[in-house]
Amino acid sequence: MRSSLRRQVIQWVLLAAAARSGAACAGAESPPPLSWTEFQAQASREPDTGIYIINGDEPAASLDELADAYRSYRADADRGPAAVEQALIVNQTDGDDDRWPADRAERITYCVGEDGLEGHRSGVARALATAARSWESAARIDFVHVSAADADCSADNEEVEFNVRGVCSGAYLARSFFPSSARSERELLIDCSAFDDIEPYTLAGILRHELGHTLGFRHEHTRPEAGTCFEDDAWRELTEYDPDSVMHYPQCNGSNQADLVLTDLDRTGAARLYP
Repeated sequence: MRSSLRRQVIQWVLLAAAARSGAACAGAESPPPLSWTEFQAQASREPDTGIYIINGDEPAASLDELADAYRSYRADADRGPAAVEQALIVNQTDGDDDRWPADRAERITYCVGEDGLEGHRSGVARALATAARSWESAARIDFVHVSAADADCSADNEEVEFNVRGVCSGAYLARSFFPSSARSERELLIDCSAFDDIEPYTLAGILRHELGHTLGFRHEHTRPEAGTCFEDDAWRELTEYDPDSVMHYPQCNGSNQADLVLTDLDRTGAARLYP
């Protein structure tokens, strides 16, 4: 494995994938469910926010939310992953799709600050615009960079839906949020390691994946067809399973080993959620 790809795998996989990628290949016997202690130990925690990071790049804002995630994971793990053919998937909260209302989806505003992005802010803005266009061309959504808010770009800024800033935690390349997240939690964080050699990936590719989360899309590899990296069943299918999906980790039996781009099925699923 190339060193850059190895680094990507290490930084992306922190919980479900780390626990299962080596032990639960397709067709292999699944390992026993994690205990609460194991689940908590494999979640990283951001030093500046205190937010827990699970499933590689998904936030749990508090210990209570982490416990809720564990209860969901354990209930689904004990029951076993859904055994039906399923698709690009949308997160669900209390049985409802976790998505932006139509009026807000057509103007999802964000700012890009200097915090943690010194020397990289303009490149991040370009990569975000590129990643956003991929989703905008597929569905009725519009990401809008409000440059006037860049000077005060933090989670306290209510003039934008989310803010973008940099960190150097080494826990991931980037992480984002779901539409149901509170404004204080709606941050897209980019780790300084994302500016190193991450070939065959690009920053725009990483951000396509993260913007997918901001639209409500879950990791494709939590589905039974992947055979590994199971997270939970709190999602609804939109298309058939897609191992090439931009939302699928390559190390979780994904078939795409190149940059992260939207597939035809990704575009179909996005259009169904945001017609």
